[in-house]
Amino acid sequence: MQVFRETGAYLTGHFRLTSGLHSNQYLQCALVLARPAIAERLGRELAGSFKGEPLPDLVVSPAIGGLIIGHEVARALENGPRFIFTERDSAGKMTLRRGFSVSAGETAIVIEDVVTTGGSTREVIELLQSAGVRVPGAGSIIDRSGGTVDLGTPRVALKTLQVTTYWPESCPLCAEGGVAVKPGSRQLQRVK
Repeated sequence: MQVFRETGAYLTGHFRLTSGLHSNQYLQCALVLARPAIAERLGRELAGSFKGEPLPDLVVSPAIGGLIIGHEVARALENGPRFIFTERDSAGKMTLRRGFSVSAGETAIVIEDVVTTGGSTREVIELLQSAGVRVPGAGSIIDRSGGTVDLGTPRVALKTLQVTTYWPESCPLCAEGGVAVKPGSRQLQRVK
């Protein structure tokens, strides 16, 4: 958390998270990962969590948040797995594009920057499993769920936080007249 504070990546205010939930805290991992030495260190630390497992054939991350940390994790793993990423298509469904493909029987770990509800990570896991890829684990820099998210596979995080979140209709910050800001990569706009 010290790195998040030092880089200005730990924000307080009124935020709309990618999950749609509101919170008074936001972690902007892009500001941390913009520092290559820090990104490399976090990637090594997260990769270390998977060294006891059979090493994966590939590391997969959802775009955009997971790109840098996923790449760093793949680079840190001693077997040199491929790194690929998923993107949302025009219908909002997670998919492989840009010539990326997977093969039945491969093993993958899914790496994300921040997990709150686990929705994006779960979508990537389901996409891989539907192609016959085995997913023995997932990881993130931050787990904002307090350790409660179930991805259907073992997961690790470098830091687990218990961040208070609210559904928009019951958000006390909105009730006070506040406007939630979405500082992440999707929907860069102010929302109510």
